[in-house]
Amino acid sequence: MSAPFHDSRRLTGNNLYFDGPGAALEVPFKQASGVAVDAAMLQRWRDNIARLRSTLGWADGAVFAREHRSGASLAFAAPVDQLYTAAEANEWALYSALRQHADDTPVEDDNAPPRPHVAHFDVDEALRQLHALAQAEAKPALIALLEAARSHGVPAHADDDDVSIGEGQHAQVWPLPELPEIHAVPWAALHAIPKAVVTGSNGKTTSVRLLAAMLRAHGSTPGYSSTDGLMVDGECIDAGDYSGPVGARTVLRHPRVQAAVLETARGGLLRRGLVARDARVALVTNVSADHFGEYGIHTLDDIAAVKLTVAKSLADDGVLVVNADDAVLMRGAEALRASHRIACFAMTLATARAASDGLACGVEDGRLLLADGNAVHDLGDVAEMPLTLRGSAGYNIANIAGAALVAFVLGIAPTEIAGVLAQFGNDSRDNPGRLQQWRFGDDAHALRVLLDYAHNPDGLRGLLQVAQGQRGHGRLALILGQAGNRGDEDIRALADVAADAQPDRVWLKDIGGEYLRGRPPGEIAAILFAALRSRGIAAEALPVCLDEADASREALAWARAGDTLVLPVHELSARDAVVALLERLRSEGWQPGQRLPEPPEL
Repeated sequence: MSAPFHDSRRLTGNNLYFDGPGAALEVPFKQASGVAVDAAMLQRWRDNIARLRSTLGWADGAVFAREHRSGASLAFAAPVDQLYTAAEANEWALYSALRQHADDTPVEDDNAPPRPHVAHFDVDEALRQLHALAQAEAKPALIALLEAARSHGVPAHADDDDVSIGEGQHAQVWPLPELPEIHAVPWAALHAIPKAVVTGSNGKTTSVRLLAAMLRAHGSTPGYSSTDGLMVDGECIDAGDYSGPVGARTVLRHPRVQAAVLETARGGLLRRGLVARDARVALVTNVSADHFGEYGIHTLDDIAAVKLTVAKSLADDGVLVVNADDAVLMRGAEALRASHRIACFAMTLATARAASDGLACGVEDGRLLLADGNAVHDLGDVAEMPLTLRGSAGYNIANIAGAALVAFVLGIAPTEIAGVLAQFGNDSRDNPGRLQQWRFGDDAHALRVLLDYAHNPDGLRGLLQVAQGQRGHGRLALILGQAGNRGDEDIRALADVAADAQPDRVWLKDIGGEYLRGRPPGEIAAILFAALRSRGIAAEALPVCLDEADASREALAWARAGDTLVLPVHELSARDAVVALLERLRSEGWQPGQRLPEPPEL
């Protein structure tokens, strides 16, 4: 029989459900046994958690059951050094609750086949085994060290292998088997570093990169974690998606880092929780309809609650920066005003000021202004900031305004912020894979190419709006794909956004590697094809080329002077290949219609 749960996981830090570590799992609404998740079953699960805690000698703490459209999320707080046991205990508590519930629930149809049992356990034996697991996993020396760090007011970060005390250049790291005696720790040399936590549905990586540039201009050595990798002082120390706890801890342990910017994605928040607990500032860029159905998240309000979890990473005097133009996000942020200062950004300064607690950033008369109470700082002409593409990229104006507020809270002077905004984006290496543009041919009839990460309907809509604003009299084409962990309706919604732009051609692709997320190659392209055909786009205008880099090459070979190509490229190696090709074409003076150079041999 299949397990009656999925996504059983350890929560290693403050999380959506409660503050502190613990364990969580997801329960489908209806079990294969026919037993439904209801109040009686959930109460049995709670009772089992209480019994487990008593048996294992764990302190009382949060017990969280959230019912939702597809079932329930069940989580409880547990000791940080016994989280593998906690995950096992949570599974047993559920199994036992379902068994008891099934035994107490009559079978309505006497002729129905026997209902399969939900994994019978001898309760005493199960508790004995869990007690043995907890004893074997417990690390009292680690707990003592973490408590000592707390008493000294120094941040400490532990994982399966190491513990670090202090952060960045003021940190020291020990393997768990080699923990120091508390009196041997050089407490006076270990300190926190300034930290910012960044989340949101779109714009996270651009915001993180902007902040790193501002910190460098301020004279700090920044480290940041992001969807694209780990960077220290402009040097990539590891490529890949590091927008979760592993990336955050790696940056916070790097010996050169003086200030950290931590991109924190939805998946990491739900799977593990937060790393930072004393950040000066946290930024939520926006919320968008994306990833519905995972971990019981079904609505925009649900997504806003997940993103606003970053408020739990803040120090007592930390500042939460939110997008005042996002009504759903602001509705969720209202509940946090009692405990945190709220700073706001918006497309207009008036909107940002009205929603904020005195610190705001927005546009007025074409200028980006930052207001701190009655003091107003002019950060420059928006149209002259390279990231805005002469003011046409509204979503990057929002990203700039949010990053400017974060930088100000971190102590960066407005003149330094303005200096970065006047230059950032001029160099293609500033923000790779995010709203990069190339032009080929005579300016009046140039082929325009836009490359971006746009990975959900709102992101693609913003990118296509920029493309339409730059479009001449030529044709519009794009490549289109989606990650496999989105639902079919989410994939169709992406197709609807593409169809609204009335493109002349759409190359349908996969996003390779881990982004297939269990779907067979070509399945997403088939869903997109059917959705675009239903919107009236001819079949011959919908070529299928599953490889992102190859699809981009085909689009470039098809394009002619005056056309506009939109290339949302997601997989990192594919993006690097496409950017390398576009840079080569620019350096060689390539013209639309000419033969493309052969791709390099692998």
